[in-house]
Parts: sequence; structure tokens; C-alpha cells
Amino acid sequence: MNAPPTSGSDRPLEGFRIGVTAARKVEEQIGLFERRGAEVVWAPALSQEPHTVDDADLRAATEEVLARPVDLFLATTGIGVKAWFAAAEGWGLLEQLRAHLATSEILARGPKSVGALRRRGLRELWAPDSEAFDDVLAHLRGRDLHGKRIVVQEHGQSLSMAAHALRRRGADVTTVTVYRTVSAEDPTAMFHLIDEIAERTVHAVTFTAAPAVAALMDAAGSTGRREEVITAFQADVVASCVGPVTAAAFELWGVPSIYPDRSRLAAMVRQLEIELPSRARGLTLELAGHQLLLHGDEVLLDGVEVKLSPAPLAVLHLLAENPGHVVSRAHLLAALPSGTAGSEHAVEMAVARLRAGIGTRSVQTVVKRGYRLAVPTS
Repeated sequence: MNAPPTSGSDRPLEGFRIGVTAARKVEEQIGLFERRGAEVVWAPALSQEPHTVDDADLRAATEEVLARPVDLFLATTGIGVKAWFAAAEGWGLLEQLRAHLATSEILARGPKSVGALRRRGLRELWAPDSEAFDDVLAHLRGRDLHGKRIVVQEHGQSLSMAAHALRRRGADVTTVTVYRTVSAEDPTAMFHLIDEIAERTVHAVTFTAAPAVAALMDAAGSTGRREEVITAFQADVVASCVGPVTAAAFELWGVPSIYPDRSRLAAMVRQLEIELPSRARGLTLELAGHQLLLHGDEVLLDGVEVKLSPAPLAVLHLLAENPGHVVSRAHLLAALPSGTAGSEHAVEMAVARLRAGIGTRSVQTVVKRGYRLAVPTS
């Protein structure tokens, strides 16, 4: 991919092409990018409206919740809480449901579910900073749940495995499915974006929901280009996520991603506004007493070009993403080009070749953890 020229501060993304996978409220995101000069490729990964479950099924689940006292209520999405309470209002059960849940200990996955609860007069006892449901479960890990009745509002994808894990600890779990996320009805735009990613004609792709990551990877698999997409994300195309929950969906594929400190759309756009021009200019590092310039596949050490084969170059790119931080052998192995022998020995060989190219002291081994670049510490 040819890097675009750097641009003025009023249009910092001039010359960059950015894929957007959001389905709902997409106009705001596209507008933020276009005002900054970017060209947007829109390919909704999911249906523009969540797929609401059958009304009778949801009412039956609600009546099951109301049948017995609730000890713990786990609220996972704002849209799910709002839709459930709206449906209960239509059945004439809203006040009964609200009063019933008010007697329980309420845990919320993030600020949107917190907001939806408070609008109905309910207060959460605790919510994780990470907005990750796994952290809600971790919060419960040390507690005795035997005999406790837990109601879990699902967040678009099945939480049956989480429910099974809670039941193993003696809890009585009821899941309430309000809606399901489903792939976009017409995959044409998604197939086009997959081609652009594989051919590296986009510089970044944004994701605002974990199911969008799964939908893109499923679509890439159906076109036979999944490995190319993964390789492109590992090398040239930035996978930009709105927060850690969405970013975690990429870990399964060994794809590095970036996300802002605050899980907000504007923060994600601002991060790319800084990240993409920085990558276009190249990355300069002080490394074991030398200056290393990394610009795409071009590597200069003290101004002299260093030729690296694909495997050590992939290792260098991954180590340079977080200079000075340890990267595990497993993550380095996942970043190696397809066709490389799938073992930690392949990582060791790639690191050895990298050291031969940029200096033996440039890459440090951290015993039982992995490797890191020898950059000066502040």
C-alpha cells in the first residue's frame, strides 16, 4: 500500500481510505471521517436493526423472572434493557418488573446499560471500567453463588456458556434474550470491503461491536480470503475498535488492534486521526544505541537499509507496535506469514534472523514470557 501524503491539521486524514463496518448510527461516524478528509468505504457487517426475538418468548421469559425473587441481575446492553422494559410496558408489567429487579443486586456491563437502568429508576451496585462481560463474571468469581438466583440479560449473542459456568457454581440462572445480532441482509458491500482489505487499498477499518468482527471474518472465510485479510491486518491495515470488548474479538485471529482509552466514537476517530498520519511518516525508534526507521516493509538502521525476509519483518512490526513491552511467543507465532512452520521454534528462528539484521542486543528475551525491543526506558 502506498502511504498517502501527510496533510494539513484541518484535514488530517486527507488521502486515507477508511472502511466502516457499523450498521446503526453510521452517518455520524462517516461524517466525522469525511470532515477530516478521509474517503470512507461503508460496508455494514450487521443488520441495521437488531433482530428482536418473538414477543411471546420474551414475555414467557419475563414471567419466569417475575415468578421468584431475584438475587442478582446482570444487565449487559443499554439497547437490551430499553427494549425489554418497553416490551414489559406494553404488556402492563413494567412496574412489576422494575420493582422486582429493584430488590436484587444489579451489576451492569457498561455505561449504556447503566444509563438505561437509571432511566427506569434502577441503580447498579457495580460496573467494570473495562465494559467487558468477562470482568462482570470475574467480579463474581470469589463469591459463594450456591442457591443464588441470577438473571442475565443477553447482549445480542448467546451467553449460554456463561450461564452454564454460573450454574456449575450452584447458581440458579435465567437468561433473558431480548434481541439477536444478525449479519447484514446484503453482503455485497462486505465482500467488496474484504477485497479492499486483502489487497490493502484501505488504510484502516473501524469496528463498533464485537459481532461485527465475527461477521467480517465469517464473510472473509466464505470468499476464501480470510488468511489474506488476517495478514493484511497484521501488517498494513489498522483494525480500529471502539473499545476493549470489540478488540477482544480479534484476539481469536491473532490480529492486533487499537482502541481508545474511552469507548466512544469520537475518541476512536481521534485516535485514527493521530495513528494513520504517524504510520505514513514511518516509525523511528532508538534501539540499543542505534536509530531504527520502520516504514512499511522498509527498514533503515542508522540510515542504512536492512533487508529482512517476511518472518523476521513480521516479528519486528509486532514488537514495534508496543516498543519496550513484552510480546508473547504465541502472539509472535500468530503474526508469522502463512506457510511458516507453526511452532515456537519458528518464532525463535525469526527472532534470530531479526537479531542478525538489526543487532543482537536490539531484541531482548524475557524468560518464560517472550521478547521485546531494547528501547530506552523513560
